[in-house]
Amino acid sequence: MSGRALITGGAGFIGAHLSRRLLDDGWEVTLVDNLSRGVQDTALASLRERPGFALHVADLRDPSTLGSIPTDHTHVLHFAALLGVQNVIDRPSAVLRENVALLETMLDVASAQSSLERFLFPSTSEVYAGTQQFHDLPFPTPEDTPLTVSALDRPRTSYMLSKIYGEALVHHSGLPFTIVRPHNFYGPRMGLSHVVPQLLDRIHRSADGDELTVYSIDHRRTFCYIDDAVEYLTRLLGPAGRDGTFNIGVEVPEVTIGELAELLCRVVGRELRLVAGETTAGSPPRRCPDMSRTIDATGHRPQVSLDEGVTRTYSWYRDTVFDGDGVSAR
Repeated sequence: MSGRALITGGAGFIGAHLSRRLLDDGWEVTLVDNLSRGVQDTALASLRERPGFALHVADLRDPSTLGSIPTDHTHVLHFAALLGVQNVIDRPSAVLRENVALLETMLDVASAQSSLERFLFPSTSEVYAGTQQFHDLPFPTPEDTPLTVSALDRPRTSYMLSKIYGEALVHHSGLPFTIVRPHNFYGPRMGLSHVVPQLLDRIHRSADGDELTVYSIDHRRTFCYIDDAVEYLTRLLGPAGRDGTFNIGVEVPEVTIGELAELLCRVVGRELRLVAGETTAGSPPRRCPDMSRTIDATGHRPQVSLDEGVTRTYSWYRDTVFDGDGVSAR
C-alpha cells in the first residue's frame, strides 16, 4: 500500500518516525509544521533529502498559510495539537480553542483533497480519565467504554475535552476516517518532557548512591515503543482501519513508575536510591489499553520489549543529547 500523505505536526516525535516509514514504503509525504515544538535536527534534515518528501512551514491557526499545499493527497494525518502538562495547566482555554480550531482547519483541507481515502485523527488515552474517576473502568480498557467527562473547571480536563469533541467532529465530518487513542509512546527524539526521557536525563546525570525522586511512583502504565506504534498506524491506514476507533499501545507489561525507574537505572548503569515524590495532580493512577480490536484489524503484535525499547532510547539520548551536541524538544 502507498499513497500521498499530508501530516500536520510532522516535525515532531511521531510525525518524523511515521514519515520515514511511509517514505520507506514508497509513499510521498508532505509535512506541515510551524516548528514551535519539533526541532530542525539531523533526523529532519535527513527526511528533507529523501525523494518524495516536502516540508511546508505553516501555522494552522492561519489557514491562509496553507494555500500552496497540493490538493491531491490520499491521506491526511492530523498530529498538530497544543498539548503537554504545562500547557494544559497554564493555558487551558488556549488548549480547548486552538485544538478545535486546528482540527476544523484540517477537516476543511481534507475535504478539499481530490482523492481522499482517509483522515487520521489522534485522540488520547486521556478520554478514559473521567470514567476512571467516577466509575469502574475496565482494565485493559476497550475502545467502546462509555466516556465520562471530568470536572469542567479542572485545567487538565481541557485537553481531554478537545479530543472528545474532536472525535465527534471527525465522526460527523462525512470523511472516511480513522481515530486512534495513543497510550504512552516512547523512543528516540521524543523531547525531554515525558516520563521516560525525563527519568533517563536525571539518572544519567546522577552518581551511584544519589537519591532519585520519582513522582506518582505507584501509578501503573504500559509503554509502547515508537516502532510498534508506527507499525500500527501504518497498517490502520489500510481498509481495516476505515471508520474505526483504535487504541494504540501495549497491554503488557504493566509497570509502576517506580518499577520503570528501577529498569532505567539498570539500563543507564546507576545504583540510585528511589524516593517517592508527590503524586502528579490529575494523573490517572492506572492506564492500560485493550489491544484486541487493533490487533485483529492490523495483524500486528508488539515486537519491541520494554527492556529493549528503553535500551534503544537511552543509547540515542546518550549519544545524541546527553553526551552529544544534538538538540531535543522540550
